[in-house]
Amino acid sequence: MPVAEPEPVMAAPLRKRSDSKRCKNVESDPASSATPTSTPENTPTPTSHKQTPTSTPTPTSHSSSSSAAPQSTQGSSGGGSGSSGGPSWLTGTQSGDGTYYATGLGACGIVNHDTDYIAAVSHLLFDNYPGYNGVNPNNNPVCNRQIKANYQGKSVTITVTDRCTGCAVTDLDFSPSAFSQLADFAVGRLHGMTWEWV
Repeated sequence: MPVAEPEPVMAAPLRKRSDSKRCKNVESDPASSATPTSTPENTPTPTSHKQTPTSTPTPTSHSSSSSAAPQSTQGSSGGGSGSSGGPSWLTGTQSGDGTYYATGLGACGIVNHDTDYIAAVSHLLFDNYPGYNGVNPNNNPVCNRQIKANYQGKSVTITVTDRCTGCAVTDLDFSPSAFSQLADFAVGRLHGMTWEWV
């Protein structure tokens, strides 16, 4: 089973503005200076080039529907102890939808490949996982946890390496290789998929 390994990611250097008329104050003739004119200097400049590589990348889900609000899971076993007092998705069998996406740099700081057996968990689960302080997603304790997913008699064990913004709390967004172990790509969305932590 392929395992995702962290790879260093190089940040692109900051680009400076070009030396053009737009970036300089241009002298105008005295006759036209009495009448105010619209100038491009009030045009906002994009700031996205200043982001650092520690920002959280967002995986693209192949879902056309919007995500539902977080709800209790339909756990069928092992979730009744309640001794930890944590979220219901920490123990027992969970039920949700399964989708697949094109992999890449994940929220855990790992460069994933479509051939890796990985998945993205819901942003609701990722952001509220016990022990995660919300500062650096690469240090989230959910990263590299393993999950065994089941669908219609087939199963696959995956490693959590990413965060899915289009997923409900117990949905999983698989790499293509992991998804293909459960169903054909033509199915698209696996309603009623179950999973549990390994």
